[in-house]
Amino acid sequence: RDSDNSNYFTSVVGSVSGTSISFGTPVVIASSYYNYWDITFDSNSNKVVVGLKGASSHGQSYVGTVDSSDNSISWGSVATFHSSANPRYIGATFDTNANKVIFSYMADDDSDKGYAVVGTVSGTDISFGSGVVVHNASTSGFDGVVYNSNLDKVFFFYRDSSALGKC
Repeated sequence: RDSDNSNYFTSVVGSVSGTSISFGTPVVIASSYYNYWDITFDSNSNKVVVGLKGASSHGQSYVGTVDSSDNSISWGSVATFHSSANPRYIGATFDTNANKVIFSYMADDDSDKGYAVVGTVSGTDISFGSGVVVHNASTSGFDGVVYNSNLDKVFFFYRDSSALGKC
């Protein structure tokens, strides 16, 4: 969120050399204010994928292509993974065994239950299956998701209604 540019959702590519980093030109993904977002790298398609609470408060995603020759990034079209209102606390990971992107989120429109949805990247597009309930009770935050390649398992982290951390 670029506070110097109307809080538009913006990305920039950095290139590391030794202990220095240089950045390309910032690119606006969408000319809107977005919050509750996370990003992951799809090593199968060599793309970055962002999930966010987007326009009309729906869960949305974009696929980005990085050009390392000039530190630039371009973004594909928006895709919706949760069409009801207000997914919050979005987390993102990539399952290297299944070659799938996984988003976790808390669904305001379903009593703050914790959800997960699986996405498949093809070119600059992403398609999603149906969201499934991971935690079937109210949460005070659905804080993240991570893929463990040694166990070939996805772990979800959240706070239950008493604010205790759970996995």
